[in-house]
Formats: sequence, C-alpha cells, structure tokens
Amino acid sequence: MSKIAHYLQEHLSGEVITSNDARKYFSTDGGVFELMPEIVVYPKDEGDVRKAARFTWQLAERGRVMPITARGKGSDQAGAALGSGIMLVFPAHMNKLIEYDGRTGNVVIEPGIIYAKLQQALHTHGRFLPPYPSSIEFSTLGGAIANNAAGEKTVKYGATRDYIRSLRVVLANGEVIETKRLTKRELSKKMGLSNFEGEIYRNLDKLFDDNKDLIEKINLEVTKNSAGYDIVDVKEKKTFDLTPLVVGSQGTLGIVTEATVSTEPYNSQTSLIAAYFDDISVAKDAVLELRKLPEMPSALEMVDKNLLDFIDEHNPNQLKGIVSKPYHKLIVLIEFDNNNDRLRKKMVKRAIKILNKHGAEYQLETKEANKEKLWKIRHSAAAVITHTEGNKKALPIVEDGIVPVDKFTEYINGVYEIFDRNKLKIALWGHAGNANIHMQPFLDLSQVGDRQKVFRIIDEYYNLVISLGGSTSGEHSDGRLRAPYLSKLYGEEVYGLFKKIKHIFDPYGTLNPGVKIDVGVEDIKPLLRHEYSMEHLYDHLPRT
Repeated sequence: MSKIAHYLQEHLSGEVITSNDARKYFSTDGGVFELMPEIVVYPKDEGDVRKAARFTWQLAERGRVMPITARGKGSDQAGAALGSGIMLVFPAHMNKLIEYDGRTGNVVIEPGIIYAKLQQALHTHGRFLPPYPSSIEFSTLGGAIANNAAGEKTVKYGATRDYIRSLRVVLANGEVIETKRLTKRELSKKMGLSNFEGEIYRNLDKLFDDNKDLIEKINLEVTKNSAGYDIVDVKEKKTFDLTPLVVGSQGTLGIVTEATVSTEPYNSQTSLIAAYFDDISVAKDAVLELRKLPEMPSALEMVDKNLLDFIDEHNPNQLKGIVSKPYHKLIVLIEFDNNNDRLRKKMVKRAIKILNKHGAEYQLETKEANKEKLWKIRHSAAAVITHTEGNKKALPIVEDGIVPVDKFTEYINGVYEIFDRNKLKIALWGHAGNANIHMQPFLDLSQVGDRQKVFRIIDEYYNLVISLGGSTSGEHSDGRLRAPYLSKLYGEEVYGLFKKIKHIFDPYGTLNPGVKIDVGVEDIKPLLRHEYSMEHLYDHLPRT
C-alpha cells in the first residue's frame, strides 16, 4: 500500500482499498473507456470527502496532482466516472434519504442513494421525481445530478436541474459550501468571505459581469441540454446561484455530498396512445402540434422500424401480439398523466384529432396491462444493448445528441446516412418530444478497423448534431466522450469562459480532470477499451 493510501486509511472513517481487482473493477464504467484509479475510497460521510479533497489540494500545492473522482454505480457511458487517482465510491455508505418534507414535497438525500429506492419512498407519499433516467433501477441521484439526467417524462416535467433546490458541495480544497439562489445582499456577504468560497464568488461575479453580453447570446434552441456548464441560469433577476453550474458539471467543480430536491404529485392513472407513422416528416409535424397542446404530454417517446426489425430477427417473441407487420417507419408513444380524468380525456381527444389530421394509425389504451404492453415497444431497445455478434457489441458512442424539434427529420435521416456510409445497420429509439435519440452501433473493439471507425462515426455524428443547431448532449452530459466537441458547439469565446470557471473552482486541476474541459480526441483515443463489457449494467439492465 502506498504512502498516500496509508495516510488516507489513518485519517478516513471509510474503507481505503488498493487491491488490483478493486482498481480493475473501477477502471471502467458503462462506456467504452478504461482508466485505472490508484486508490478506491468508500467515504463514510462528508467529513471523509472533505479530508480526501483537502489532502489532494495539499499534494497539488507541493507539485503532485492526484485526481479525485466521485462515482455512483458506474452507469455513466461517457467516461465521467473514471479517474486515475482517488475514486470516491458513494453508494456503500452515503446512500440515505435524510428527510422528507410533507408540506413542500421536498427531500434531502445523499448522493449514493439509488434512484429507484427514492422513487419508491416518494410513491408512498403520492409524489415522484419526474426526470428519472432509464437506469433508474440501479443508478444514483448523485450521478443524475452530475449529468443533469433526464428521461421519458422530461418532455413535460423538465430535467434534473429543474428539481435541485440546493446542494452541499465539497470544494477542491476541502471547504464545504451550500448553494442556493442568493439575493444581492446575500451575494455581497458571500463575496466578503476571506476563504476559498469568497474567492470563488468574487471571481465568478466579475466573470459574469464582464461577459454579460456574451452569455446572453448563448441560445441553443433545444428543449434540454447537458453540454458544458450552465452559465445562463446563474444570474437571474438580480439573484445569483451556483447550483446550475454544479448540476451537470460531473464532479469537475466540486463534489456533491447532499442535495435538497423538489418533487411532483404522482398519478399512475395515465392514458397511452401508440401512433404509427410511415413518414418521419409527418411524425415530426404531429409531434410539434402535440407539444402545443394546452397540457404537454407526459411522454412522447419513439422507436424506428430498424429496431422492430432487429427484435423480430433476434427475439421475435418479445413483441408478439403487440406490434403487427408490416412494421411502420416510426412508432410514437404519447402519454397523458393529468390526475383529473375529465381533463386527461380532453387532451387525449385533442391528440387523436392531431393524429387523424396527419393520417396516422393509432391505438389508445387506459388499462394497466395493455399500457404495459405498449411500453414494451419503447423499452425493447434493451434487446439491442445486450445483443452480441461474435466480438461485436453495441457501443454507447453516439447516443445522446439532441436537435431543435423542427429539425427532427433532418436529424434522423442524417443519422441513417452516416451509418450507411460506414456500412453499418443502426436502430433508433428515444425521446421524440425532445428530438433526442439514442443508438448503439455494433463494433468489435479488438479490430483496428472498427476502432478507427468508432472515432470516424463520433466525429460525423456530433458534427451533424451541431450543424442542425443541436447539442451534443441532451441528458447524459459530456464526460470524456463528448468533451472534445464543446468548443465547436459553443464557440471559442464561450468555451473560454468554461475553462475560466473550471480554473476558478479547481486551480490545481484535481477535480475529475480529463472530463468536460481541455480534452481533445487524441486524449481519449488511448483510453478506448480493447473489449467492451457491460459488467456494470448486468445486475439491472436499463430499459433504455
């Protein structure tokens, strides 16, 4: 055991492990990269996190940079849960629901709590947290906060950042801050502090004032966005809040140890329509109209014909009796969840009127068993993720682009063209209401040709998304995978602000380096695994 590990073992309450098998396990996540940590730590409490951060700061002051990376269950697919230094693994101990406020519906949680566990607890109070990801059964709230995660309900309810009321964050030097929206007077008090927190507030306030015009020009016309740092929502109506910066920052600005999260009333009585389209452009027009209804559908999900063909070939019983042949080009699932039956039925009628106008066939279900069958269509994408063809596996390399909804047709057709050029079949699924689609091409990482193809496809795909006015990340954030495209997405000036913000929070570069900022394609190529494995996902396969 190294001197550093010995020191941590003496000073931390949680376990400190340096065994090769533990380090090997945490060298991968749900994505295609591999990076071995030096030390694995299971923090018992916030005090452990503070001590670990303070120690890496002191090391950096003496010239040695020891990265520190926060990790939940490792379902991240962009390499953000990997690091070469100290790996803080939160689910072992810091996994509690600390408080539920029956008056407001707010909860206080630790970052290692499993999303599904929280959701089950909320259901007993008639509440839920809407932006749950497909990995809800095993991913953590800390991971959702780090990525600004979203999911099938986001079209109506928004993404994770819309539900974070405040955070406790351990800074790079071990200080703890609480983020919330501050009045002008409260901001002045923060700026007057003589510690690192005060320095951060002073530097950020000046940065935002000096670049007010540039920040106001940022306008990605997408319905959700997890790329870069959210600098648009920090200063708002003479208030100041670091929370938008930290949410989605993937542990590069600080380490979240506690979050206060708002929730919504839960209603299991929903109405579900499956709409069938043979023209993507017509489907897009229908989705645009559905989005304009007085009440937004609680879900607007999609799968394409290629996915149905794939399932029919490899697991024909999965959709037997649910979808009939010949398959349509696109199936869109439209859900309404208003707990007022009359209003919900009214929205369903208006939705059906839109579908009739566009000549779409449809199927309406209100009974639970029948709705579950229809949802199988959307969740059947897991069949792609788990499928193997020899050494070829479905790789999460181009799975989170989002474009303006009116560019949905160009987006899907552009994706098909990319994979046609690369002589690969591709199946699509995702969030039609947000024009945010997912896909995982089959490639063999042990083959040089396929490894080269990985980076060619990545480049073509993200350039397509950017050319359509979209964002490289709708809900999974940048990690290492998408970080090289941030400067092209936002432009060099805005990217320069991101770099300055990173330096203000992390002057020595100890907080999850190599993620989001100062990452090029050449930096991530050596990290590509030679064999992809789903070992971090097999316990609870995501529904996609």
